[in-house]
Amino acid sequence: MNSLNPEPLLSLDSIPDGGLAEAQATLDGEPESLVLYRDGGSVRAWLNVCPHAGRRLDWAPGQFLKSREGQLVCAAHGASFELQQGTCVAGPCRGDALRAVPVEVRDGQVWLA
Repeated sequence: MNSLNPEPLLSLDSIPDGGLAEAQATLDGEPESLVLYRDGGSVRAWLNVCPHAGRRLDWAPGQFLKSREGQLVCAAHGASFELQQGTCVAGPCRGDALRAVPVEVRDGQVWLA
């Protein structure tokens, strides 16, 4: 994936540990919305697109639902995704997965890798 982001996506401190955030990035020349998940000092990212129907996962910009089990839940149709690999574990796209976007944490900031 080619990135054109000369600036960090956001600061690590802006995502609570175990929390989700949204960031904008340019991937392959196209603006994209990303879901970022913080796990201690590391961050995982995926396109903010549910593989079931191609809709955004957030119910409002940057506002994500999490189940009691700690899974990301698609606001449109209720698909649930575990946050290690982004695999759909329940709902209409079970067995499918979110499209991962490589990111890294450097100097307290989250960058496209």
